[in-house]
Amino acid sequence: MNSTAKNIFSYRKYWAHRFGTATQLPMNRDEMDVLGWDVCDIVLVTGDAYIDHPSFGMALIGRLLEAQGFRVGIISQPNWHSADDFKQLGQPQLFFGVTGGNMDSMVNRYTADKKIRSNDAYTAAGVAGKRPDRAVNVYSHRCREAYKTVPIIIGGIEASLRRIAHYDYWSDKVRKSVLMDSKADLLVYGNAERQIVEIAHRLGQGEKISALKGIRGTAHFVKQIPAGWAIKDSADMDVASVITLSVDPYQAEPECDKKPANVNNGEQIINFTPPKVQLQRDKTVIRLPAYEAVKEDSVLYAHASHIMHDETNPGNALALIQQHGNRQIWLNPPPIPLTTPEMDAIFGLNYSRLPHPKYGTAKIPAFEMIQHSVNIMRGCFGGCSFCSITEHEGRIIQSRSEDSIIQEIEAIRDTSPNFTGHISDLGGPTANMYRLACKDSKIEAACRKPSCVYPVICENLNTDHQPLIQLYRRARKLRGIKKIFIASGLRYDLAVTSPEYVQELVTHHVGGYLKIAPEHTESEPLSKMMKPGMGSYNKFKSMFDKYSKAAGKEQYLIPYFIAAHPGTKDQDMLNLALWLKKNGFRADQVQAFLPSPMAIATSMYHSGKNSLRKVKREGGDVSIPKGIKQRRLHKAFLRYHDPKNWDLLREALKSMGKASLIGNGKHHLVPSFQPKGSFKKQRLNTNHPLKAKCFKTKHVR
Repeated sequence: MNSTAKNIFSYRKYWAHRFGTATQLPMNRDEMDVLGWDVCDIVLVTGDAYIDHPSFGMALIGRLLEAQGFRVGIISQPNWHSADDFKQLGQPQLFFGVTGGNMDSMVNRYTADKKIRSNDAYTAAGVAGKRPDRAVNVYSHRCREAYKTVPIIIGGIEASLRRIAHYDYWSDKVRKSVLMDSKADLLVYGNAERQIVEIAHRLGQGEKISALKGIRGTAHFVKQIPAGWAIKDSADMDVASVITLSVDPYQAEPECDKKPANVNNGEQIINFTPPKVQLQRDKTVIRLPAYEAVKEDSVLYAHASHIMHDETNPGNALALIQQHGNRQIWLNPPPIPLTTPEMDAIFGLNYSRLPHPKYGTAKIPAFEMIQHSVNIMRGCFGGCSFCSITEHEGRIIQSRSEDSIIQEIEAIRDTSPNFTGHISDLGGPTANMYRLACKDSKIEAACRKPSCVYPVICENLNTDHQPLIQLYRRARKLRGIKKIFIASGLRYDLAVTSPEYVQELVTHHVGGYLKIAPEHTESEPLSKMMKPGMGSYNKFKSMFDKYSKAAGKEQYLIPYFIAAHPGTKDQDMLNLALWLKKNGFRADQVQAFLPSPMAIATSMYHSGKNSLRKVKREGGDVSIPKGIKQRRLHKAFLRYHDPKNWDLLREALKSMGKASLIGNGKHHLVPSFQPKGSFKKQRLNTNHPLKAKCFKTKHVR
């Protein structure tokens, strides 16, 4: 597997570049006619409204492909009940590209309590119900129905996080790879610029979709292991005890690949010690337990999850293969991260930065939030177990140049019709990881640590915030810029390594309130989240208060916490509630843990095993708040001040032997009385949507 990458703007342009660029990528035949197109080379299908802005995945991919010379059309939020809408641009010459949108379609539609949300931020006027559940599957089937011979390539966050067999929270079962369920030809994962450009040019040169094997950042079907490849069994890498199975995890393998096994009372026992052979990294594939095995055995699922997460560093990741019935899915290693010049070129493409004119004056909530924000980087090396940013964007930070960012701010100032001088955000998945990286590229390429900052900040990590400080100062000096806010999630344990950065942030870029996410106060849930202890929070708060006072500003920290995360017991939530009360916090909204596909914490939720380390059949158990009553209780602790929760909390405190916390004094958590007119029982159907932490950042596609 090649560890170098061709510059994505070095390809010879496709012949159709002579048609030039479009003001907006066309969404109907009339717009194609204006451009002089008889056909589209590529048609992109998305579950979002089409907004021609680089923070929206289909716009970015569409403009990138246009810059390569291809004619690209957009089918946005089609009626999926028939294939008619999928024919509106005609048959594409090269392929359909399908995505559920900027958010996973299931997270977009359902809360952590599996209740249907009342709105959709990525739809005109916020109207809900404009995309189907499991949109990638549904759209792919309709594309195939519309034009049977056109290749279908799936991507975006929904496909990315379902690239192998995965636990699905909404159906409470392990589902097949989305490549199987969608019946697509090829899956691209991550942000996917590298792979989609290579795929488009190779198809444009006449190659068949079936020939596109071995491209980093893709998953595809294989009939057999290619010649010259060695197979390394996942059990050889992560076995701490004998695993007894009623289902053979290597079923349907070719005879030459089967492993010898012992037999005990009619059940197969994997107990194989392979011969020691030297393996060539770029010609070695790891065989994961089959879909049928992980579906039936949650411990094997946790094992497969651990192995997959261990193979996410582009510098050392091996290919993976997983059996699904009589088919095999091959997962190539992650793509090589983009360089700064490549990032600059992508964000400098011909975006109108506006919704398509078809939406008229209707407001699209996601656009309203993001239109005056600037994405300065991507990726995250935090490794939080509940978050899927790393699994999607990677843990190696990819940053734009300072000049590129400044040019985008100036473009917003000069072209946005309703700009008032305020940049709403200058950030990314994490506000303060701009240009941070390992001090040694060789160490980075060899590293398999899931996080660079947990349990402590790695000594090899460069934590210099000076480039970010310089960017803030230069941006503030621009003509017509009144205020620049930092709204992206702040990694405060990194921030405290640079008091100058904290001072800069607090003095100039906080609008009265700064949201940060300790997630919990107790060591056990924090260890399963891979989040720092409250020592870092306290240190940051001290700095925040000091610099706010020095600037003569009254500003407040707003901490966010997660309820019902794996590893959390009732006592942990009680301790958190007592901390909130002691510090005078009354959470207005709370978020319950939502097991998103592929996250490490989701593996814990499903299996009850700690998949942050090697998975054992015996031991490594994790406390899982799974039942609806317990999850409701954990949320109630976060809102201990709400009378609707008092009856539930009183009952829980009594059963926990903590009745002394019920009363009307300052040291009590809940009063002993119930106000008239309040609900005696907390209703299950809460009114506000609980957003999944791992999908809430607006820069994740």
